[in-house]
Amino acid sequence: MSGDTIVLLIPITPLIAAALLSLIPNYRIGAGINIVACLLTFVLGLSLLDNRPQPGLFLHVDDFNIYLISLTAFVAFTTAIFSATYISHELAIGRLTPVYLRFYHAMYQMLLFAMMVALLANNIGVMWVAIEAATITTVLMVGLYRTHESIEAAWKYFILGSVGIGLALFGTTLFYFAAQPAIGGGYEAMAWTRLMARAVDFDPAVLNLAFVFILVGYGTKAGLAPLHAWLPDAHAEGPTPISAVLSGLLLNVGLYAVLRFKMVLAANGHAFAPGPFMIWMGLGSLFLGALMLYRRRDIKRMFAYSSIEHMGIIAFAFGMGGPLANFAGLLHMTMHSLAKSGLFFAVGHIAQVKGTQRIAEIGGLTVSHPALGWGMVILVLAIGGAPPLGIFMSEFLVVTSTFSRAPLLAVVLVLGIAIGFAGLVYRIQPVAFGEPRGPVGPIKASLLPLATHILLVAIAGIWLPEPLANWFRSVAGMLG
Repeated sequence: MSGDTIVLLIPITPLIAAALLSLIPNYRIGAGINIVACLLTFVLGLSLLDNRPQPGLFLHVDDFNIYLISLTAFVAFTTAIFSATYISHELAIGRLTPVYLRFYHAMYQMLLFAMMVALLANNIGVMWVAIEAATITTVLMVGLYRTHESIEAAWKYFILGSVGIGLALFGTTLFYFAAQPAIGGGYEAMAWTRLMARAVDFDPAVLNLAFVFILVGYGTKAGLAPLHAWLPDAHAEGPTPISAVLSGLLLNVGLYAVLRFKMVLAANGHAFAPGPFMIWMGLGSLFLGALMLYRRRDIKRMFAYSSIEHMGIIAFAFGMGGPLANFAGLLHMTMHSLAKSGLFFAVGHIAQVKGTQRIAEIGGLTVSHPALGWGMVILVLAIGGAPPLGIFMSEFLVVTSTFSRAPLLAVVLVLGIAIGFAGLVYRIQPVAFGEPRGPVGPIKASLLPLATHILLVAIAGIWLPEPLANWFRSVAGMLG
């Protein structure tokens, strides 16, 4: 199969699956199709490594988006496996209906379709449309339970997301305006490959203004402060598999868009350095997320603030730039996707077993449900940056890179990370240890996705396969 065919099949596969799932009333068949479609998308993404097509005006493939396509499809696949058994329990207890489940499965594939188009797009306009489509799809899924709280969270997400995407649209328009004198009008002036090749000829003043809107607009989608407030509500009120996809995947797509525009500014040479803006926005998100952990009473909302914290660390790493910091940012993005989606798998199990998401009503999980309790403890240590797990390695590389160039910034970064780690341990300790609280019924959903993510995060802390490390080095060089 040629690379051109594969690159078309990657977004077409989830689109066809979404159409098919909207017509299938049987839940079990729908869940199976959802899993198979995600697996096929993942296999197609990996096959691009050996079958890379030539870029067109609308789609293109390079090391950067192959990395994210593969990561996105893998987490979507493991989440679909978790979702199959998790959602069946929601149906059994009457929280969802068969009609809602059919809608859920179709929207799950539509979300995967939109994210794949955003990652593959060689057109700044197509990427904007795809990210907006992903936002609308997730808004619908956040409100799936149709409770007052979930509908309110969905509207909040929609309003803040619309503000962010509106700012991103204005920034995108300014980029097109900057490219027109050098490239001409039409699709040529919207293609990433053309923008990178002719970036040196663009008006730096227009690029500077455009990037400010891009950073705030797409930064909203990435969960960066100050337009982050949609994220905790969306996580707390939506289905847990969607929380896993939001934290593990959709936030990455928003940051991917920022980094693509950052690469154009770096290729211009006369525009301002976008790094300091990303550094301070990242630090703001890091400290806000870390400090908010201490007062959370809902376990899903707490891990949502942890996502804000970690997206801040990733933005900080890419803001620092350079081969080592970019490598660390890519590694951290990968480890956060795996660890945080794994944590939401654990939270989903906990909420179903205990019948609540309130931290005060959950306790002694390592006693009542040892596999679940210890799995959650390992992932909390991982997301907090404890050695020798994968996030420790990425945070160590970020701190090392920063200390060699800006020691005071490194101290501030370490302080934020330490506050976040202490907050997580403080809130999770009574949940994991002590006397069991709440019901002690059996676990209904599959633990296999949780175990898989734990294993990958643990292995990455002590060994990265050489092809993967070379891949990260290549992308780190592209990012400048």
